[in-house]
Amino acid sequence: MRAYDPDLTPPWKKSAAVPEVPAEPDLVVEEAGTGFCGAVVGCEAGAVTLEDRFGRRRVFPLAPRGFLLEGRPVTLVRPAASGPVRPSRTASGSVAVPGARARVARAGRIYVEGRHDAELVERVWGDDLRIEGVVVEYLEGVDDLPAVVRDFRPGPDARLGVLVDHLVPGSKEARIAASVTDPHVLVVGHPYVDVWQAVKPSALGIPAWPAVPRGQDWKTGVCRALGWPGNTGAAWRHVLGRVRSYKDLEPELLGRVEELIDWVTAPPS
Repeated sequence: MRAYDPDLTPPWKKSAAVPEVPAEPDLVVEEAGTGFCGAVVGCEAGAVTLEDRFGRRRVFPLAPRGFLLEGRPVTLVRPAASGPVRPSRTASGSVAVPGARARVARAGRIYVEGRHDAELVERVWGDDLRIEGVVVEYLEGVDDLPAVVRDFRPGPDARLGVLVDHLVPGSKEARIAASVTDPHVLVVGHPYVDVWQAVKPSALGIPAWPAVPRGQDWKTGVCRALGWPGNTGAAWRHVLGRVRSYKDLEPELLGRVEELIDWVTAPPS
């Protein structure tokens, strides 16, 4: 007896098969029905949570052909339960080393100008710094730099790296940096008045950092121009909370921090 296919749908009406893709953390997809685009931040039974670049989150069902991956339809499925999913990269973009222990602190140090600078460096490079055994401390102000260098007493086995805000030609910061001539000290800087500006505006959902008139406190002026509460500490926590990886920072800061890490961790010459 001849066997018949129980599916009587004409071939020209059948949808082409699409690949099944595990909804792994950080996978960026577009929900086909709404056009909402974001990274996977969670996946429960039957649903996935996406977060867009503005930090907005939405939950969608794991429907067949429900998402677009690089413009092509896919069916998202729950990842296999193989234990906690660990990121393959650190926030700085380095290869993650699961289970790695922090190295004993080196004699060398990196100093950054201000608490916010230190918190931002920790946010992005913290994992790398712990593995390398590099401690980051902060200067209360660049005026203290010569005294810090003198008290630190750098040497071949104890290099000192310094990150300075607004290090541009003709500035006070540039003059102070130039006064540090110890061969075991590297002073670098970024061009921004404040390290807040090293965070890309797109990470915060704003078109650009506002221009603040000379003579006005920069942070206060930014909060006023953007309509943020006047509490600059709360505003900074908002800014820092939007930084998830090196991709949210400007290259002028990225390059300088990487340069300092290389300097401090280089073997004695």
